[in-house]
Amino acid sequence: MQRSVAAAAQHDVSSQHYAPALSDAGLKPSHAVIAVDEFGQPREGHIAGEQPLTLYLDKREVVTLMTLGTHPELLVLGYLRNQRLVPSLESVRSVQVDWETDACAVTTFDGVGDLDEKLKHRTVTSGCGQGTVFGRITEWLDQLKLPPVTLHQSRIYALLDTLSAHNEVYRRAGAVHGCALCVGANSPDADADIELFVEDVGRHNAADAISGHMWLNGIDGADKVFYTTGRLTSEMVIKVAQMGIPVLLSRSGVTQKGLEFAQKIGVTMIARAKGSHFLIYNGAEHVVFDAKPAHEPGRHSGGVSRRGGKGVAGRSVVDA
Repeated sequence: MQRSVAAAAQHDVSSQHYAPALSDAGLKPSHAVIAVDEFGQPREGHIAGEQPLTLYLDKREVVTLMTLGTHPELLVLGYLRNQRLVPSLESVRSVQVDWETDACAVTTFDGVGDLDEKLKHRTVTSGCGQGTVFGRITEWLDQLKLPPVTLHQSRIYALLDTLSAHNEVYRRAGAVHGCALCVGANSPDADADIELFVEDVGRHNAADAISGHMWLNGIDGADKVFYTTGRLTSEMVIKVAQMGIPVLLSRSGVTQKGLEFAQKIGVTMIARAKGSHFLIYNGAEHVVFDAKPAHEPGRHSGGVSRRGGKGVAGRSVVDA
């Protein structure tokens, strides 16, 4: 069993921030298997793990999450935070994961008085494996507006270059999404560091694990970029907004409701980010185009090389 990031985080912050009692139940992310190829020959390979984890909050069953299981404690903390099921980190007494029963028992100090009301309002989202949103989170979002942050185009490219070294589980076994918490959104000259990269069978699980890491360590999101390999749906925008992160970056596409929420909240939304190409669907006015690539013959402005020269300025929405 690999050492859980949650356990390491709890050790690091014990003298600075409150941390609930956490188990250390991280699982290995992939498993060796033998498959038969198109020539009828056996081939060794790896497949991604997937385990059910039923969350109990003060002995009340809340949800079953299908997860890779590498950071279960952070996943649960982030889920509680993003679903607004507990009032604060300090209200959580312990998070204990037991894979023999595929369950996680969360206990609070004083209970959650409005839990029935929150669980009554349940929305099935477009997240992988059908995610859920409890309570009236969209009403809470009406009151939220993130402050704008300036982001340099060169910073986007530096982050993409750094992120290319990750996705370890995907390269070995496939079948997973990755999310990353990237530091220094408004510091073009700083190193393109990755605070935490998490892979899971669903992008919403990976996002929740990062949220749990930030919550546990008291990390502010105002100067961060959130990266995901998955599409930018309303659920992803909601999660990023609750982390206080103003920039959302993806190699995939966007949905109409995701864009609507990003515009309402003030999230800079950048999608289809691969190589030199990206599309800014919201917040283009906050991006400094300091590394415009050159045109390649026969390619439109979306598919260009980063090798020298001048290109065209980005637009808020461009045909993919």
